[in-house]
Amino acid sequence: MAPKKDAKAAPAKKAEPAAAPAPAPEPAPAPAAPAAVDLSAVKIEFTPDQIDDYREAFGLFDRVGDNKVAYNQIADIMRALGQNPTNKEVAKLLGSPSADDMVSKRVDFEGFLPMLQSIINSPNKAQFEDYVEGLRVFDKEGNGTVMGAELRIVLSTLGEKMNEAEIDALMTGQEDENGCINYEAFVKHIMSV
Repeated sequence: MAPKKDAKAAPAKKAEPAAAPAPAPEPAPAPAAPAAVDLSAVKIEFTPDQIDDYREAFGLFDRVGDNKVAYNQIADIMRALGQNPTNKEVAKLLGSPSADDMVSKRVDFEGFLPMLQSIINSPNKAQFEDYVEGLRVFDKEGNGTVMGAELRIVLSTLGEKMNEAEIDALMTGQEDENGCINYEAFVKHIMSV
């Protein structure tokens, strides 16, 4: 026998009109470019002799003769003066310029000094021991060496990636006959360049 229908059963639901689709979520704001450093607030703490030395080094990079250098030379000048800024730090100082601006825009010596002072005052300076400790991670045998091939891979893939020509220039004369590099001597070599 067929089951009886329940007289109290709820009537079939009527189709309700479809609700309007929810508005699309607003796109996330684009990450803001790192703010440029306010160079006007940087206090210059160089002696007159230091300024003369810096001016002379700056002048060596002036290829046009207008007492200015291109943005893409700023990091090189700082490195020539014994500093070790990252490309990211220099780009931040310059206000994150485009590739075209790096070639076309120029800065005079008075604009360069606050940039140099900012790099010198930077609290994130790594020391010899920091670099050695970082390379010690790759020293599998604990003998003070790392494989040159492994170091090449790291230099080309991590951090501020280097191209093959830069790596070759950096590692020239550093590998022993087994293809290993004494990393303490390597760090001393890099820091002395």
